[in-house]
Amino acid sequence: MSLLARPTVATLAAKAMQRMTALADRRSGGRGSAAASHARFPEFPRTVRDLTIPTSIAPARATVYLPAPATAAGKTSEEISQQTAKTAPPVHVNFHGGGYVVALTELDDPLCRFLAAEAGVVVINVDYVVAPQHPFPAPPRQAYEIVRWVAENGAEQGWDGDRLTVGGQSAGGGLAAAVARQALEEDGPSIALQVLHYPPLDLATGARSKRAAVARPVLRPWMADIFDTSYVPDARLRTDRLVSPAHPSDTADLTGIAPALVVTAEYDLLRTEAANYADRLRKTGSLLGHHDVAGADHGYDGSDDEKARETYTLIARHVREAVHP
Repeated sequence: MSLLARPTVATLAAKAMQRMTALADRRSGGRGSAAASHARFPEFPRTVRDLTIPTSIAPARATVYLPAPATAAGKTSEEISQQTAKTAPPVHVNFHGGGYVVALTELDDPLCRFLAAEAGVVVINVDYVVAPQHPFPAPPRQAYEIVRWVAENGAEQGWDGDRLTVGGQSAGGGLAAAVARQALEEDGPSIALQVLHYPPLDLATGARSKRAAVARPVLRPWMADIFDTSYVPDARLRTDRLVSPAHPSDTADLTGIAPALVVTAEYDLLRTEAANYADRLRKTGSLLGHHDVAGADHGYDGSDDEKARETYTLIARHVREAVHP
């Protein structure tokens, strides 16, 4: 076992990562990574409002991206609800990446604006609880309760909760998969699509046993040691179906789970487990598509605008087709 895979050490390292992220944000006056994210894809407007969603874990802050800013700007939630009662748009819930440890909500701003405009949906970008302060099972349970709330409160908020999709990048993709699994087991809410973008889906297999297609992948084993151990300190729990649905120990029948789009990156350390999960979904008729981004590594869409546009266009098409019959 590496030193970083020890729970006490991983916790210290994870908290140091959080402090460094917060310090960088303060030094930029809160304008650093957020401003850079907001500046990408300027053709897609940023019309948002804040929202707090109640859950049994903790209140979850979220940013709501509106697909039709001209009709919603300056209006209250009640006015939006009345105006869109007959034409309420579908809704997509997005979970950011960050190894279940770092709250990188703003990095998904370009994707959220892209989906709101191109898929014609309200996008809810969620700031969920993270480890080590909130280890497993808190994040996936909170994520599920958030999606259930979104489905049940659309009429008051201005979206159609019956036309619902979920998705996420990296750890957020893992949470989206966990939400879909809980929805299957608890009879709802109905999810028209789950988008799993380079997700970690097998924490039961140690990071140092995983192999990437390049010698020095973006996600290094030492980083995965910190993330995995902070998120699930008890290694015995890493075979849980909400943590490692791609591990061979999970043999449950997934027939009826939400249809899925799985997106992997060719050089990613996590590619194999996501591809394995795609194969598992394919066998139950739940895989709409598995797209592998050639020449890309983990988190590629944060810096490669060309590849990001291609993937976001693909995601938007699948979301649109899922909720706009």
